[in-house]
Amino acid sequence: QVQLVESGGGSVQAGGSLRLSCAASGYPYCMGWFRQGPEKEREGVAAITRDGSTNYGDPVKGRFTISKDNAKNTLYLQMNSLKPEDTAMYYCAAGRVYRCSVGRESDFGYWGQGTQVTVSS
Repeated sequence: QVQLVESGGGSVQAGGSLRLSCAASGYPYCMGWFRQGPEKEREGVAAITRDGSTNYGDPVKGRFTISKDNAKNTLYLQMNSLKPEDTAMYYCAAGRVYRCSVGRESDFGYWGQGTQVTVSS
């Protein structure tokens, strides 16, 4: 069983930065971040495999960076150059597939409770 607890959300002005954290219990092979904005479908943000390979959703490429600290079993999402359209509930997710993609929610079987990110213009 994998349990995930996110932290680090908040409110920031456009152009600012935030870092999200996700503490995991258990040892998933793959972890990622998803988000769901107001009246929008959930979308993949970034994912990272156990060997460190990463993939990103197109809207965040070049602005967001996913990383993990294996010793602490913690996942991070560094978000820079934030835009109002980044406003969403951000969810940490984990899976037991060796390679996962932000384009495949089915790769992720475990979800956190979410942390809110609000970007004002």
